Amino acid sequence: MSQFSTWDDFEPLALDTAPLPEYGTGSLADLLPTVAAGMGVPGLTATITELTAADRVCVFLIDGLGWEQLRSHPDEAPYLTSLLGSSRGGTGRPLTAGYPATTATSLASVGTGLPPGAHGLPGYAVRNPATGELMNQLRWHPYTPPRPWQPYPTVFQLAQRAGVHAAQVSSPAFQHTPLTKVALSGGTFHGRLTGEERMDLAAAQLAAGDRALVYTYYAELDGSGHRYGIASDTWRGQLMYVDRLAQRLAEQLPPRSALYVTADHGMVDIPFDERHRIDFDEDWELSAGVALLGGEGRARHVYAVPGAENDVLTCWREVLGEQFWVASRDEAVAAGWFGPQVDERVYPRIGDVVAAAHHDVLLIASEREPKESALVGNHGSMTPAEQLVPLLEVRS
Repeated sequence: MSQFSTWDDFEPLALDTAPLPEYGTGSLADLLPTVAAGMGVPGLTATITELTAADRVCVFLIDGLGWEQLRSHPDEAPYLTSLLGSSRGGTGRPLTAGYPATTATSLASVGTGLPPGAHGLPGYAVRNPATGELMNQLRWHPYTPPRPWQPYPTVFQLAQRAGVHAAQVSSPAFQHTPLTKVALSGGTFHGRLTGEERMDLAAAQLAAGDRALVYTYYAELDGSGHRYGIASDTWRGQLMYVDRLAQRLAEQLPPRSALYVTADHGMVDIPFDERHRIDFDEDWELSAGVALLGGEGRARHVYAVPGAENDVLTCWREVLGEQFWVASRDEAVAAGWFGPQVDERVYPRIGDVVAAAHHDVLLIASEREPKESALVGNHGSMTPAEQLVPLLEVRS
């Protein structure tokens, strides 16, 4: 059930009404395989059929720039707004991020060209079956060997093997992180501190080969949204800045190039009151029978004490069922939340219960997750504000 028309047509909160990501036709996981296939990289298929091949492609990923947020701020982003009609090959439609709509999951989907059920990063924090501990996949803590956790090659590695010049241009802080290793490795990594330096070097890297695949990234829009909210002057100021960065990069494209501006997720601001922020750490019903609480506030993985799985599922549906899609692991997998199939190694990383927010609500954990519980802007679920991302295109 991945038709774009379903986003506004469903009755909450039966599981078959959750608006699934468009895996295989229009999700983030389909972007790099499509552009690399257009360069002749073997073993990859162009599944976003609206895109036209180019010899040189740069993907500029702006963390947290959702489709709905961009459309709502034309004054702050005049250049990006002017490109809205170019999205997804001139159809004017967005991509879908994938579930959950969160950075670690989405970056792995972009870099590997695989949905979460295959690449194995199905949430912000998930249980490591080998240790029984929660593993934060953004910070990679506690440490676990990266390659067994995500064994597939990235699209950059496949492109490099096929003779394509591959490069990533990002903050130096990301060069040696395990997440970069499993999601974005391949080719050369170039660390630059300022956004302007990244745009200039990304353009130079595009020109460095007859066929080139370049990725560049900007994180601070997302950080501003988390700390201050997308209604804040700080967030709007960051949007104005990334608008100028995108134009700066577009104006330097070498011949035969395509620039795609996209994002890993959108964001919603959640009010600070008990109606909108349900505290797991203060709710005895929700915590009964729960061994580990994973995921994040709008996309929870719930790991039950052995034998209590059905009781936890029943309770969570009774307490949260009007505000969250609440599924068992098997139901979420069968419904395709994590993609058309889930690898055997990934299956036990998914919660016994999976809860995805529909309303403007957050399931916080004030004691065990104090920093996350204090965030203004949040994301993770399948609502349009979180799930839909642009795919703006500029050609030279």
